[in-house]
Amino acid sequence: MKFGCTFTEYLQEEREWLMDENCAHIKYDRLKNVLKSCQNFKDSSSDDQHQSCDCQSCPVCDQKFFSELMKEASDIAGYFGSRVQHLLNLHIAKGLQRYVLRLRQCFKDDKEVLSQEGRILIEYISMNAIAMRKILKKYDKVHSSMNGENFKSKMHAEHIELLHSPWLIELGAFYLNTSGLDGCELDGIRGHFSCDFNVTDALMTLTLPDSIKLEYDLTCAICLDFVFNPYALGCGHIFCKSCACSAASVMIFQGLKAATPESKCPICREGGVYSKSVRMLELNLLMKRRCNDYWKERLARERVVALKQSKEYWNLQSMYAVGLP
Repeated sequence: MKFGCTFTEYLQEEREWLMDENCAHIKYDRLKNVLKSCQNFKDSSSDDQHQSCDCQSCPVCDQKFFSELMKEASDIAGYFGSRVQHLLNLHIAKGLQRYVLRLRQCFKDDKEVLSQEGRILIEYISMNAIAMRKILKKYDKVHSSMNGENFKSKMHAEHIELLHSPWLIELGAFYLNTSGLDGCELDGIRGHFSCDFNVTDALMTLTLPDSIKLEYDLTCAICLDFVFNPYALGCGHIFCKSCACSAASVMIFQGLKAATPESKCPICREGGVYSKSVRMLELNLLMKRRCNDYWKERLARERVVALKQSKEYWNLQSMYAVGLP
């Protein structure tokens, strides 16, 4: 079965599972028709011509193709992030919400429901990523260009590349936490998924359909140790909270949001990424359970540092308040 038919069937099943009118997806058939309508595509498909056209770009396709694909990718990334965040908030609830959920579990166990929604979301992001990869490959084949590959780089630079979302890492950590193992396997509607955690190498591996294998290094680039209380900056790089705060010259108790807009990622040097940071609660819980001694040691050390910073800060504020130099 061709991918177009497979993707169409998936979209029909997706509507039943997600039951959300705001659900975004790659309009694979529409984009494929845009390529078919291109005169260059017709020429390359004729009986007496077996090679694609030599143009590096096509105004007929480009006017609709890349702008529409960029919007779809942005919508998918936003929808995926919001749904995963809602799912994880139910798993790691706090305060009154935690009490209500614990009370509810006395009558109904939501564990299987949360696990099923996680599988649906993994399949959702995987199928759309595969659709995007195939349509960009088709564009390059039709036009004998590298514009499709260049577009992937543009999406990565704008942080809407579907498989580089920190929420996908959180989803993998969620499954490892619920299974209690260092590896788990899931059977989705359209393929097989697996997630593995290597404590020795600080590496998480996700295997998705269509032979997609993703490896995430969980070593902080600043302290060169396991990420502790991890945060993903807007650019996608993951750091310990204390390390990221130190790099932005803010105190731990103030948090990453207190960083100035000029603060840059310590790795890629992109600015404005601290305001879009994501706290990775599931990944932190995974570290706490798998590396408990290390986690307790780091917690004790950082409490001392945070307390010292807090005292220095408020002493300085008191001196300013009474007019001392």
